[in-house]
Amino acid sequence: MNFSYYIAKRYLYTKSSNNAINIITLIASFGVIVGSLALFIILSGFSGLRTFSYSLLDAADPDIKITAQKGKSIILTDSIKNSIKSFDAIADFSPVIEERVFLEYSNKNEIAYIKGVKKNYTNITKIDSVIAVGNWLNYDYLNTAVAGRTIAIKLSLGVASFTEPLTIMVPKPGTGFINPTNAFYKTNVQIVGLYSGTEEFESKYVYIDFDLAKDLLQFKDNQTTAIEIKLSNRKDANTIAEQLQEKLGTNFKVQTKEQLNAIFYKVINTENFVSYLIFTLIIIIALFNVIGAIIMMIIDKKNNLKTLFSLGTTVKEIKQIFIYQGFLLTVIGMGIGLTIGILLVFLQKKYGLFMITQSLPYPVDFSFINLIIVILTITTLGYVAAKIASSRINKSFIEK
Repeated sequence: MNFSYYIAKRYLYTKSSNNAINIITLIASFGVIVGSLALFIILSGFSGLRTFSYSLLDAADPDIKITAQKGKSIILTDSIKNSIKSFDAIADFSPVIEERVFLEYSNKNEIAYIKGVKKNYTNITKIDSVIAVGNWLNYDYLNTAVAGRTIAIKLSLGVASFTEPLTIMVPKPGTGFINPTNAFYKTNVQIVGLYSGTEEFESKYVYIDFDLAKDLLQFKDNQTTAIEIKLSNRKDANTIAEQLQEKLGTNFKVQTKEQLNAIFYKVINTENFVSYLIFTLIIIIALFNVIGAIIMMIIDKKNNLKTLFSLGTTVKEIKQIFIYQGFLLTVIGMGIGLTIGILLVFLQKKYGLFMITQSLPYPVDFSFINLIIVILTITTLGYVAAKIASSRINKSFIEK
Protein backbone atom coordinates (compact mmCIF):
# COMPACT_ATOMS: atom_id res chain seq x y z
CA MET A 1 0.00 0.00 0.00
CA ASN A 2 1.15 3.54 -0.78
CA PHE A 3 2.79 5.02 2.36
CA SER A 4 1.16 8.46 2.03
CA TYR A 5 -2.25 6.88 1.42
CA TYR A 6 -1.86 4.62 4.49
CA ILE A 7 -1.01 7.56 6.79
CA ALA A 8 -3.85 9.65 5.28
CA LYS A 9 -6.37 6.90 6.13
CA ARG A 10 -5.06 6.71 9.69
CA TYR A 11 -5.39 10.48 10.12
CA LEU A 12 -8.89 10.43 8.58
CA TYR A 13 -10.35 7.74 10.84
CA THR A 14 -8.43 8.62 14.03
CA LYS A 15 -9.88 11.32 16.27
CA SER A 16 -7.63 14.26 16.93
CA SER A 17 -6.64 15.18 20.49
CA ASN A 18 -8.01 18.64 19.74
CA ASN A 19 -11.81 18.46 19.87
CA ALA A 20 -12.17 21.63 17.75
CA ILE A 21 -10.48 19.87 14.82
CA ASN A 22 -12.91 16.95 15.10
CA ILE A 23 -15.85 19.38 15.00
CA ILE A 24 -14.42 21.25 11.99
CA THR A 25 -13.88 17.93 10.17
CA LEU A 26 -17.50 16.90 10.84
CA ILE A 27 -18.76 20.27 9.60
CA ALA A 28 -16.62 19.91 6.44
CA SER A 29 -17.99 16.39 5.85
CA PHE A 30 -21.56 17.58 6.38
CA GLY A 31 -21.03 20.41 3.89
CA VAL A 32 -19.82 17.97 1.22
CA ILE A 33 -22.75 15.60 1.92
CA VAL A 34 -25.36 18.37 1.64
CA GLY A 35 -23.66 19.92 -1.41
CA SER A 36 -23.48 16.66 -3.38
CA LEU A 37 -27.03 15.73 -2.32
CA ALA A 38 -28.41 19.13 -3.41
CA LEU A 39 -26.56 19.11 -6.75
CA PHE A 40 -27.78 15.62 -7.61
CA ILE A 41 -31.39 16.40 -6.58
CA ILE A 42 -31.41 19.62 -8.62
CA LEU A 43 -30.00 17.91 -11.73
CA SER A 44 -32.49 15.03 -11.34
CA GLY A 45 -35.32 17.53 -10.91
CA PHE A 46 -34.39 19.37 -14.09
CA SER A 47 -34.04 16.05 -15.94
CA GLY A 48 -37.54 15.12 -14.80
CA LEU A 49 -38.88 18.55 -15.74
CA ARG A 50 -37.24 18.28 -19.16
CA THR A 51 -38.70 14.81 -19.73
CA PHE A 52 -42.14 16.00 -18.60
CA SER A 53 -41.96 19.07 -20.85
CA TYR A 54 -40.80 17.00 -23.82
CA SER A 55 -43.74 14.64 -23.28
CA LEU A 56 -46.05 17.65 -23.61
CA LEU A 57 -44.29 18.60 -26.84
CA ASP A 58 -44.86 15.05 -28.13
CA ALA A 59 -48.58 15.82 -27.99
CA ALA A 60 -48.23 19.30 -29.49
CA ASP A 61 -45.70 18.90 -32.31
CA PRO A 62 -44.56 16.24 -34.79
CA ASP A 63 -40.97 15.04 -35.26
CA ILE A 64 -40.76 17.01 -38.54
CA LYS A 65 -43.08 19.63 -40.03
CA ILE A 66 -43.15 20.83 -43.64
CA THR A 67 -44.66 24.23 -44.43
CA ALA A 68 -44.53 26.70 -47.32
CA GLN A 69 -41.59 29.09 -47.43
CA LYS A 70 -43.95 31.78 -48.74
CA GLY A 71 -47.69 31.96 -48.28
CA LYS A 72 -49.97 29.99 -45.98
CA SER A 73 -50.67 26.83 -47.95
CA ILE A 74 -49.01 24.21 -50.12
CA ILE A 75 -50.31 21.92 -52.83
CA LEU A 76 -49.74 18.31 -51.82
CA THR A 77 -48.77 16.75 -55.13
CA ASP A 78 -47.92 13.10 -55.84
CA SER A 79 -44.30 14.18 -56.25
CA ILE A 80 -44.18 15.50 -52.68
CA LYS A 81 -45.88 12.36 -51.34
CA ASN A 82 -43.41 10.12 -53.18
CA SER A 83 -40.46 12.16 -51.87
CA ILE A 84 -41.68 11.65 -48.30
CA LYS A 85 -42.44 7.96 -48.82
CA SER A 86 -38.93 7.37 -50.20
CA PHE A 87 -37.49 7.67 -46.67
CA ASP A 88 -37.59 4.37 -44.78
CA ALA A 89 -37.05 6.30 -41.52
CA ILE A 90 -40.46 7.99 -41.91
CA ALA A 91 -43.09 5.90 -40.11
CA ASP A 92 -46.13 7.98 -41.14
CA PHE A 93 -47.17 11.43 -42.34
CA SER A 94 -50.36 13.45 -42.48
CA PRO A 95 -51.44 16.77 -43.99
CA VAL A 96 -52.97 19.28 -41.58
CA ILE A 97 -54.83 22.56 -41.98
CA GLU A 98 -54.15 25.36 -39.50
CA GLU A 99 -55.76 28.78 -39.50
CA ARG A 100 -56.46 31.58 -37.04
CA VAL A 101 -60.19 31.81 -36.32
CA PHE A 102 -62.83 33.50 -34.18
CA LEU A 103 -64.66 31.30 -31.68
CA GLU A 104 -68.11 32.14 -30.38
CA TYR A 105 -70.05 30.36 -27.66
CA SER A 106 -72.87 31.61 -25.45
CA ASN A 107 -72.16 35.30 -26.24
CA LYS A 108 -68.46 34.86 -25.46
CA ASN A 109 -65.70 35.29 -28.04
CA GLU A 110 -62.12 34.09 -28.29
CA ILE A 111 -59.37 34.04 -30.93
CA ALA A 112 -57.59 30.72 -31.45
CA TYR A 113 -56.46 28.32 -34.19
CA ILE A 114 -58.31 25.46 -35.76
CA LYS A 115 -56.29 22.41 -36.73
CA GLY A 116 -57.89 20.10 -39.25
CA VAL A 117 -56.48 16.57 -38.90
CA LYS A 118 -57.06 13.17 -40.48
CA LYS A 119 -57.79 9.82 -38.84
CA ASN A 120 -54.11 8.83 -38.73
CA TYR A 121 -53.08 12.00 -36.87
CA THR A 122 -52.81 10.12 -33.57
CA ASN A 123 -49.96 8.17 -35.21
CA ILE A 124 -48.10 11.46 -35.76
CA THR A 125 -48.41 12.98 -32.27
CA LYS A 126 -49.64 11.73 -28.90
CA ILE A 127 -52.48 14.23 -28.69
CA ASP A 128 -54.98 11.51 -27.76
CA SER A 129 -52.89 10.67 -24.67
CA VAL A 130 -53.44 14.14 -23.13
CA ILE A 131 -57.21 14.19 -23.37
CA ALA A 132 -58.23 15.35 -19.88
CA VAL A 133 -62.02 15.22 -20.32
CA GLY A 134 -64.08 13.33 -22.89
CA ASN A 135 -62.60 11.64 -25.97
CA TRP A 136 -60.57 12.31 -29.09
CA LEU A 137 -62.35 13.19 -32.37
CA ASN A 138 -65.04 10.72 -33.38
CA TYR A 139 -64.96 10.46 -37.18
CA ASP A 140 -68.23 8.50 -37.21
CA TYR A 141 -70.06 11.73 -36.35
CA LEU A 142 -70.09 15.03 -38.19
CA ASN A 143 -68.66 18.28 -36.86
CA THR A 144 -67.00 17.09 -33.66
CA ALA A 145 -64.12 19.01 -32.10
CA VAL A 146 -61.54 18.81 -29.30
CA ALA A 147 -60.44 22.03 -27.59
CA GLY A 148 -57.78 23.04 -25.10
CA ARG A 149 -58.81 23.36 -21.45
CA THR A 150 -57.84 27.06 -21.34
CA ILE A 151 -60.09 27.79 -24.34
CA ALA A 152 -62.90 25.86 -22.64
CA ILE A 153 -62.51 27.86 -19.42
CA LYS A 154 -62.52 31.20 -21.26
CA LEU A 155 -65.66 30.32 -23.23
CA SER A 156 -67.33 28.24 -20.47
CA LEU A 157 -67.43 25.29 -22.85
CA GLY A 158 -68.78 21.93 -21.74
CA VAL A 159 -68.04 18.51 -23.19
CA ALA A 160 -70.89 16.86 -25.12
CA SER A 161 -73.10 19.87 -24.38
CA PHE A 162 -75.53 19.56 -27.27
CA THR A 163 -77.75 22.48 -26.29
CA GLU A 164 -75.51 25.02 -28.00
CA PRO A 165 -72.68 24.39 -30.49
CA LEU A 166 -69.36 26.19 -30.71
CA THR A 167 -69.29 28.51 -33.72
CA ILE A 168 -66.03 28.78 -35.70
CA MET A 169 -65.69 31.81 -37.97
CA VAL A 170 -63.07 32.67 -40.59
CA PRO A 171 -63.02 36.07 -42.35
CA LYS A 172 -63.77 35.83 -46.06
CA PRO A 173 -60.83 36.83 -48.26
CA GLY A 174 -61.16 39.77 -50.64
CA THR A 175 -60.87 43.54 -50.94
CA GLY A 176 -63.26 46.45 -51.11
CA PHE A 177 -66.58 46.77 -49.29
CA ILE A 178 -67.28 44.08 -46.69
CA ASN A 179 -70.85 43.26 -45.79
CA PRO A 180 -70.70 42.93 -41.96
CA THR A 181 -73.64 40.52 -41.98
CA ASN A 182 -71.85 38.13 -44.34
CA ALA A 183 -68.15 38.69 -43.61
CA PHE A 184 -67.31 35.21 -42.31
CA TYR A 185 -67.33 31.59 -43.34
CA LYS A 186 -68.93 29.74 -40.41
CA THR A 187 -69.36 26.23 -39.11
CA ASN A 188 -70.77 24.80 -35.88
CA VAL A 189 -69.08 21.99 -33.93
CA GLN A 190 -69.78 19.97 -30.81
CA ILE A 191 -66.98 19.63 -28.26
CA VAL A 192 -66.34 15.95 -27.46
CA GLY A 193 -63.09 16.32 -25.54
CA LEU A 194 -60.65 18.71 -23.85
CA TYR A 195 -56.88 18.28 -24.02
CA SER A 196 -54.31 19.38 -21.45
CA GLY A 197 -50.73 20.62 -21.80
CA THR A 198 -48.77 23.82 -21.41
CA GLU A 199 -50.83 27.00 -20.97
CA GLU A 200 -49.82 28.21 -24.44
CA PHE A 201 -50.79 24.88 -26.05
CA GLU A 202 -54.11 24.65 -24.17
CA SER A 203 -55.12 28.11 -25.36
CA LYS A 204 -54.06 27.63 -29.00
CA TYR A 205 -55.95 24.88 -30.84
CA VAL A 206 -59.40 23.54 -31.56
CA TYR A 207 -58.96 20.23 -33.40
CA ILE A 208 -61.54 19.37 -36.06
CA ASP A 209 -61.85 16.94 -38.96
CA PHE A 210 -59.58 17.70 -41.93
CA ASP A 211 -62.44 17.80 -44.44
CA LEU A 212 -64.45 20.15 -42.23
CA ALA A 213 -61.46 22.55 -42.05
CA LYS A 214 -60.99 22.27 -45.82
CA ASP A 215 -64.64 23.17 -46.47
CA LEU A 216 -64.54 26.02 -43.94
CA LEU A 217 -61.52 27.63 -45.59
CA GLN A 218 -62.67 26.82 -49.14
CA PHE A 219 -59.48 24.85 -49.84
CA LYS A 220 -58.95 22.69 -52.92
CA ASP A 221 -58.79 18.90 -52.59
CA ASN A 222 -54.99 18.73 -52.49
CA GLN A 223 -54.44 22.02 -50.64
CA THR A 224 -53.07 21.99 -47.09
CA THR A 225 -51.11 24.29 -44.79
CA ALA A 226 -48.55 21.78 -43.48
CA ILE A 227 -47.40 18.16 -43.57
CA GLU A 228 -46.52 16.58 -40.25
CA ILE A 229 -44.20 13.58 -40.07
CA LYS A 230 -43.56 10.81 -37.54
CA LEU A 231 -40.14 9.14 -37.56
CA SER A 232 -39.29 5.57 -36.61
CA ASN A 233 -36.34 6.94 -34.64
CA ARG A 234 -36.43 10.54 -33.42
CA LYS A 235 -32.62 10.65 -33.27
CA ASP A 236 -32.60 10.75 -37.09
CA ALA A 237 -34.68 13.96 -37.16
CA ASN A 238 -31.90 16.39 -38.11
CA THR A 239 -30.51 14.14 -40.85
CA ILE A 240 -33.93 13.36 -42.36
CA ALA A 241 -34.95 17.04 -42.20
CA GLU A 242 -31.81 18.09 -44.09
CA GLN A 243 -32.32 15.42 -46.74
CA LEU A 244 -36.00 16.30 -47.11
CA GLN A 245 -35.16 19.98 -47.46
CA GLU A 246 -32.68 19.17 -50.22
CA LYS A 247 -35.19 16.94 -51.99
CA LEU A 248 -38.20 19.28 -51.75
CA GLY A 249 -36.32 22.47 -52.58
CA THR A 250 -36.34 26.05 -51.38
CA ASN A 251 -40.11 26.53 -51.76
CA PHE A 252 -40.61 24.50 -48.59
CA LYS A 253 -39.49 24.90 -45.00
CA VAL A 254 -38.61 21.66 -43.19
CA GLN A 255 -38.31 21.96 -39.39
CA THR A 256 -37.66 19.47 -36.60
CA LYS A 257 -39.44 19.53 -33.23
CA GLU A 258 -36.36 21.22 -31.72
CA GLN A 259 -36.45 23.95 -34.37
CA LEU A 260 -40.19 24.49 -33.92
CA ASN A 261 -39.60 24.98 -30.17
CA ALA A 262 -36.12 26.50 -30.29
CA ILE A 263 -36.81 29.12 -27.59
CA PHE A 264 -38.32 26.53 -25.23
CA TYR A 265 -35.34 24.18 -25.59
CA LYS A 266 -32.89 27.05 -25.11
CA VAL A 267 -34.66 28.31 -21.97
CA ILE A 268 -34.90 24.92 -20.24
CA ASN A 269 -31.27 24.02 -21.05
CA THR A 270 -30.06 27.44 -19.89
CA GLU A 271 -31.98 27.10 -16.61
CA ASN A 272 -30.40 23.69 -16.07
CA PHE A 273 -26.89 25.03 -16.70
CA VAL A 274 -27.38 28.10 -14.49
CA SER A 275 -28.69 25.94 -11.64
CA TYR A 276 -25.66 23.68 -12.00
CA LEU A 277 -23.33 26.68 -11.77
CA ILE A 278 -25.13 28.07 -8.70
CA PHE A 279 -24.95 24.80 -6.79
CA THR A 280 -21.35 24.24 -7.89
CA LEU A 281 -20.56 27.63 -6.36
CA ILE A 282 -22.26 26.49 -3.12
CA ILE A 283 -20.11 23.34 -3.15
CA ILE A 284 -16.96 25.44 -3.66
CA ILE A 285 -17.92 27.49 -0.60
CA ALA A 286 -18.54 24.27 1.36
CA LEU A 287 -15.11 22.97 0.35
CA PHE A 288 -13.48 25.92 2.10
CA ASN A 289 -14.39 23.98 5.25
CA VAL A 290 -12.40 21.05 3.88
CA ILE A 291 -9.42 23.33 3.28
CA GLY A 292 -9.73 24.70 6.81
CA ALA A 293 -10.03 21.21 8.32
CA ILE A 294 -6.90 19.98 6.50
CA ILE A 295 -4.89 23.06 7.48
CA MET A 296 -5.93 22.59 11.13
CA MET A 297 -4.92 18.92 10.86
CA ILE A 298 -1.55 19.89 9.39
CA ILE A 299 -0.90 22.25 12.32
CA ASP A 300 -2.09 19.63 14.84
CA LYS A 301 0.16 16.92 13.36
CA LYS A 302 3.23 19.14 13.01
CA ASN A 303 5.30 17.12 15.50
CA ASN A 304 4.34 13.88 13.69
CA LEU A 305 5.37 15.42 10.40
CA LYS A 306 8.75 16.41 11.86
CA THR A 307 9.25 12.80 12.96
CA LEU A 308 8.31 11.46 9.53
CA PHE A 309 10.64 13.93 7.87
CA SER A 310 13.49 12.88 10.17
CA LEU A 311 12.85 9.23 9.22
CA GLY A 312 13.38 10.07 5.56
CA THR A 313 9.89 10.95 4.30
CA THR A 314 10.16 13.62 1.61
CA VAL A 315 8.21 16.90 1.65
CA LYS A 316 6.37 15.73 -1.46
CA GLU A 317 5.25 12.53 0.30
CA ILE A 318 4.08 14.50 3.35
CA LYS A 319 2.08 16.83 1.09
CA GLN A 320 0.63 13.74 -0.56
CA ILE A 321 -0.67 12.54 2.83
CA PHE A 322 -2.95 15.56 3.19
CA ILE A 323 -3.96 15.55 -0.48
CA TYR A 324 -5.16 11.98 0.03
CA GLN A 325 -6.86 12.94 3.28
CA GLY A 326 -8.78 15.86 1.73
CA PHE A 327 -9.66 13.78 -1.31
CA LEU A 328 -10.92 10.87 0.84
CA LEU A 329 -12.93 13.24 3.03
CA THR A 330 -14.60 14.67 -0.08
CA VAL A 331 -15.24 11.29 -1.72
CA ILE A 332 -16.76 9.76 1.42
CA GLY A 333 -19.02 12.80 1.93
CA MET A 334 -20.00 12.68 -1.76
CA GLY A 335 -20.77 8.95 -1.50
CA ILE A 336 -23.11 9.48 1.45
CA GLY A 337 -24.77 12.47 -0.23
CA LEU A 338 -25.31 10.60 -3.51
CA THR A 339 -26.69 7.54 -1.73
CA ILE A 340 -29.28 9.69 0.03
CA GLY A 341 -29.97 11.58 -3.21
CA ILE A 342 -30.52 8.42 -5.30
CA LEU A 343 -32.82 7.01 -2.60
CA LEU A 344 -34.89 10.24 -2.53
CA VAL A 345 -35.17 10.31 -6.33
CA PHE A 346 -36.50 6.74 -6.50
CA LEU A 347 -38.89 7.39 -3.59
CA GLN A 348 -40.18 10.51 -5.37
CA LYS A 349 -40.69 8.58 -8.62
CA LYS A 350 -42.57 5.79 -6.86
CA TYR A 351 -44.52 7.54 -4.11
CA GLY A 352 -44.60 11.22 -5.15
CA LEU A 353 -43.37 12.66 -1.84
CA PHE A 354 -43.45 16.23 -3.20
CA MET A 355 -46.47 17.34 -5.23
CA ILE A 356 -46.95 20.27 -7.61
CA THR A 357 -50.72 19.84 -7.52
CA GLN A 358 -52.92 17.29 -5.78
CA SER A 359 -52.65 14.97 -8.77
CA LEU A 360 -49.21 15.85 -10.18
CA PRO A 361 -46.01 14.88 -8.34
CA TYR A 362 -42.89 16.92 -9.04
CA PRO A 363 -41.16 15.12 -11.95
CA VAL A 364 -37.69 13.68 -11.32
CA ASP A 365 -35.55 11.43 -13.47
CA PHE A 366 -32.60 9.25 -12.47
CA SER A 367 -29.80 9.61 -15.00
CA PHE A 368 -26.30 8.14 -15.00
CA ILE A 369 -25.14 11.31 -16.78
CA ASN A 370 -26.23 13.38 -13.75
CA LEU A 371 -24.45 10.91 -11.48
CA ILE A 372 -21.23 11.23 -13.49
CA ILE A 373 -21.53 15.06 -13.55
CA VAL A 374 -21.81 15.18 -9.75
CA ILE A 375 -18.94 12.70 -9.23
CA LEU A 376 -16.62 14.57 -11.61
CA THR A 377 -17.56 17.96 -10.13
CA ILE A 378 -17.12 16.95 -6.47
CA THR A 379 -13.94 14.89 -6.94
CA THR A 380 -12.27 17.58 -9.06
CA LEU A 381 -13.14 20.37 -6.61
CA GLY A 382 -12.17 18.13 -3.65
CA TYR A 383 -8.78 17.39 -5.17
CA VAL A 384 -8.18 21.10 -5.84
CA ALA A 385 -9.20 21.97 -2.24
CA ALA A 386 -6.82 19.32 -0.83
CA LYS A 387 -4.03 20.54 -3.11
CA ILE A 388 -4.52 24.14 -1.92
CA ALA A 389 -4.50 23.10 1.75
CA SER A 390 -1.37 20.92 1.39
CA SER A 391 0.53 23.72 -0.37
CA ARG A 392 1.16 25.20 3.11
CA ILE A 393 3.63 22.37 3.82
CA ASN A 394 7.28 23.03 3.06
CA LYS A 395 10.65 22.16 4.59
CA SER A 396 10.88 25.29 6.76
CA PHE A 397 7.37 24.70 8.17
CA ILE A 398 8.24 21.13 9.18
CA GLU A 399 11.59 22.01 10.77
CA LYS A 400 10.27 24.95 12.85
